[in-house]
Amino acid sequence: MSYGQRLKEALDHSGRGRKELAEAIGRSVQAVGDVLNGKSKAFTAENNAKAAEFLKVDSFWLATGNGEMKAVPQSNVTPAPIGARSVPVISAIQAGMWCEIVDQFQPGDADEYLMTDLELSAHAFALTIRGDSMLPEFNAGDRVIIDPDVAPHPGDFVAAKNGEQEATFKKYRPRGMDASGNLVFELVPLNDDYPTLRSDIEPIRIVGTMVEHRKYRRPR
Repeated sequence: MSYGQRLKEALDHSGRGRKELAEAIGRSVQAVGDVLNGKSKAFTAENNAKAAEFLKVDSFWLATGNGEMKAVPQSNVTPAPIGARSVPVISAIQAGMWCEIVDQFQPGDADEYLMTDLELSAHAFALTIRGDSMLPEFNAGDRVIIDPDVAPHPGDFVAAKNGEQEATFKKYRPRGMDASGNLVFELVPLNDDYPTLRSDIEPIRIVGTMVEHRKYRRPR
């Protein structure tokens, strides 16, 4: 069942109309109709949560189709919306080749996806952190979402690749222009035991900028 079909089922079950739903979530009747008819994608996480509350259904069910439609009983906590956008989790070497294979990477090709409520480009992907070069902020097993269409600013974290097509994840630090007018930048590890990389010493190309970091509880 698609998102629009779940929304229609919830709307019919509530006895409310499209206009009432549109007013409740702050969208136009046309926008609601486009989602119901499958012409537009799912609502954002914020609007999904508003729609679920208005229609008295479970927001997680509405966003994903998992669980039951009926609303969760009131308590002192409420489920946080997980987002309606899925991002493929790809391997490190795929990240290094992402710009070359993005047109061939079709929906459904990845084995795993992350859900997010961010507004991302169609080329966004997720990586699993490996090793300890980015400790203490990034632990092995953490996930980061990378958007190739977001230009990095000083201090941002980026995915990059070298001339050997090997990928890395580091902190971005611009260092000015060289004699030819090319931007020189460094890729800095947070762990001092690892070297800083410079674009004027070895070939480096930024693949994308981190837009979200997922940390996970470590087993004791």
